[in-house]
Amino acid sequence: MAEDSGDSIAWLRPGTLVLVATPIGNLGDLSPRARDVLRDADLLLAEDTRHTAQLLRACGVQRPPGSLESLHEHNERERVPGVIERLRAGATVALASDAGTPLMSDPGAALVSAAAAAGIEVVAVPGPCAAVAALSVAALPAARFAFEGFLPARPSARRDALRALAAETRTLVFYEAPHRLREALDDLAAEFGADRPAAVARELTKKFETVYRGTLGTLAQQAAADGDMTRGEIALVVRGAEAETSADDAEAARVLAILLEEMPVSRAARVAALITGRARKELYERALRLRPQS
Repeated sequence: MAEDSGDSIAWLRPGTLVLVATPIGNLGDLSPRARDVLRDADLLLAEDTRHTAQLLRACGVQRPPGSLESLHEHNERERVPGVIERLRAGATVALASDAGTPLMSDPGAALVSAAAAAGIEVVAVPGPCAAVAALSVAALPAARFAFEGFLPARPSARRDALRALAAETRTLVFYEAPHRLREALDDLAAEFGADRPAAVARELTKKFETVYRGTLGTLAQQAAADGDMTRGEIALVVRGAEAETSADDAEAARVLAILLEEMPVSRAARVAALITGRARKELYERALRLRPQS
């Protein structure tokens, strides 16, 4: 692929599907490359054409009549074959979400899968993503995380979903509708424990952007008392559960510690593996942490 010239989409091969990230609030976050693709792609697919038309006007982008079409959860399956045919014929097709990165709780998965299966090149023009933005400002561990999208709307289904995630040790990121935030925080506190650290990020990149940090219990109380907290676009970030140390882990650690007092690291790991049935490699790495070799 050629390098981007910065003023067109000449860097794209004909017949490429381009996934374009769009602003989640602040229009200044639209990259020059994204603007070029939104302007010059042969076909622009959007979840809500009215919303995307407003974005294009606000950014000074004009498109030929009929070159902006919808692709959403209700028509994606039926639209995919026709889009694939246009790509095979050499058209450059762009897919944009209403806000943020395509496929992140937005339509497009069926199209991307079909394009990849057909040998069509799929490229991304990266940019804003509410989940990643919320994770970056939450002041919670971000090295390992799981994005869970929107929680179920029905209370019983939501509680079931949270119960299945209660032992997850990675940081969890959710999207939530503002009118369900109080109930979601109550359920999170009930299933994860009221003392679990969390953050609520609302209206990210917009004028009233606010990040509330605390425990699930205190955040639930705050949502009940602060009307502003339940307004606008919301992302929830919740710290993962503490990893539990099993009885087998504890016994292996005890045996290894004793052997390390009498043996070199490699031999101690080998003997500990024979005694405990644990993997030798795992015990060797643990032994190195306990007594690094010089």
